[in-house]
Order: sequence, then C-alpha cells, then structure tokens
Amino acid sequence: MGLTGKQRRYLRALGHHLHAVVQVGDAGVTDGVIAATAQALETHELVKVRIADDREGREAAIAQLAEGTGSEIAQVLGRTALLYKRRKKKPKIRFEGEVLPVEAPPRAAKKPVSRRTPRSRG
Repeated sequence: MGLTGKQRRYLRALGHHLHAVVQVGDAGVTDGVIAATAQALETHELVKVRIADDREGREAAIAQLAEGTGSEIAQVLGRTALLYKRRKKKPKIRFEGEVLPVEAPPRAAKKPVSRRTPRSRG
C-alpha cells in the first residue's frame, strides 16, 4: 500500500491524542498479540502500540507486528508505534483528494397515490 508523507502526517495528527490500545510485554510479539492488534486495527483503523523492550528489540517487534497484521507503520516515537490499516468496508479515515467508489443512492419510497375523486364546489 505505502503511505505518502502527507498521509503519514495526517495519521500522526489523528493519532496524537490516542492512548495505547495494545501493549507488547517482555514475552515479545506472540500470536496472541498479533491477533489482538489485528482486531484493534479492524475496529479502529489507527492504533497506538506500546512496546517494553530495548531499542533493537522494539524495531524488530514493530516490524513483526506490521507484517503480521498487514498494516503500515505511520510513526515510531520512542516506545510507541502508530499502526494504520484501512478497513475494506466502510473506512473511517479518508485522505484528502481520495476518490472513493460511488454507491448508488437509496431509492426513495414512492408516495401512495390518492384514489379520492375531487369534490365539486358549488
């Protein structure tokens, strides 16, 4: 997918006020952590992940999480990473200038036809 610089900047702005939803402990990135991250990405699209490991271990853990969930790394700042994965159905986050497929508008319900005959005035 690959994010552009403007898209990353937009995601960083959105993610600034978020709290970490997933935390990776001393056990590292396990299948359970990947599954929890994938579920959080499906729900929120943009997720902050907190990693408690040394510098080299953090970089490897972030890369492993991104690969395991099929997400993009929007930002890495210290022990916190910001991951983004677009939903297939009804995405919440839309980028500027993005063209989305147009859905047909819902058909309006037809008004019932009045069967009354007009009264004569007289």
